[in-house]
Amino acid sequence: MNTFKKIRHSQSSINVMYIPALIFFFVFIAYPFIQGIMISFTDWNGYSEARNFIGWKNYARLFADKDMGLVIFNTFLYGILSTVFQNLFGLLYALFVDMKFRLRGVVRTIVYLPVIVSPLIMGYILYYFFQYNGGTMNEVISWFGIEPKNWLNQWSSSVTSIIIVNNFQFIGPAMIIYLTGLQSISSDYYEAADLDGASAFAKFRSITLPLLMPAITINVVYNLIGGLKLFDIIMALTNGGPGYTTSSLSTFMYSVYSGQQDAGYATTVGNFMFVIIGVVGLLVLGNLRKREVEY
Repeated sequence: MNTFKKIRHSQSSINVMYIPALIFFFVFIAYPFIQGIMISFTDWNGYSEARNFIGWKNYARLFADKDMGLVIFNTFLYGILSTVFQNLFGLLYALFVDMKFRLRGVVRTIVYLPVIVSPLIMGYILYYFFQYNGGTMNEVISWFGIEPKNWLNQWSSSVTSIIIVNNFQFIGPAMIIYLTGLQSISSDYYEAADLDGASAFAKFRSITLPLLMPAITINVVYNLIGGLKLFDIIMALTNGGPGYTTSSLSTFMYSVYSGQQDAGYATTVGNFMFVIIGVVGLLVLGNLRKREVEY
C-alpha cells in the first residue's frame, strides 16, 4: 500500500512539472496563433484600436494577388533546392570526414563554422561579395575579361545568390547529423559484406543508405522547413526585390505588414504559409518514415 502511494505521489509530481511547459505553450504559441486567425478576418492596420470584421476578404485577396504566384514559386524553390543541396553536400562531407585522416577535425570545423553566424549577418557579409560596385564576384570575373554584372538585380541571378548563401551556411548541421548516423552503423555489417566480396558502391547502397534513413528523414524535413520559411538571408541580400521578384511568403508577409501597414492581410499570408509548411512537412515526414528500416 505504501509502495502504491509512493508511485501515485511520484506520478503527481511529474504531472505538476508539465504545468510551466503548458503555460508557456498557451501564452506564447496557442494564444498568438488564435489571435492571428482572428486578425486575418479584420482590416486592422497593426497600430490603431479599430479592427473591423471583413469576413473572408483577405483570403480572397490572397488568391487574387498578382504577386502571389511568383512568391509561392520562390518559396517552394528555396525549400526544394535547400533540401537537395544541403542533403547532397552534407552527406558527401560526412562520408569524407568519416574517413580517418589527419586534418578531418579541421575540415569538420570549417564546414560547420558558417552556421554559428546569424543568417542576417551572413547575408550582409555576402551582400558585399555579390554587389555590383567593388564586389568580390565582379572583381574575380573581371580577371578573365568578363563584364561585371548586377547579380542582385535580376530574378535568376539574385535567387541563385540567395540559394548559394543559404546552402553555404547550413550544410554544416546536415553534415553533423549524417556523420552521427554513419558512426552509429555497426562495423559488423561491413565486415560481413567484405566476406561476401561486396563492392564499395554495393555496401553504400545496401547498408549505409538504408541505415541512414533516420538521419535522412531528420535532415530533409529540417532543411525543407528551413527553406520554405527563409527570411533573413533574403532580406539582407535583396530585401525581397526588385519589387517582390525574390520574395518568399515570409518576406512578403513582412513587407505587407511594415510597408503597407496591413496587419490583417499580413496575418492571412502568415496563416497560409503555416498551412503550406504544415501540410508539406507532414507529407514528407510520413513518406520518409515509411522507408526507415531496422536490420
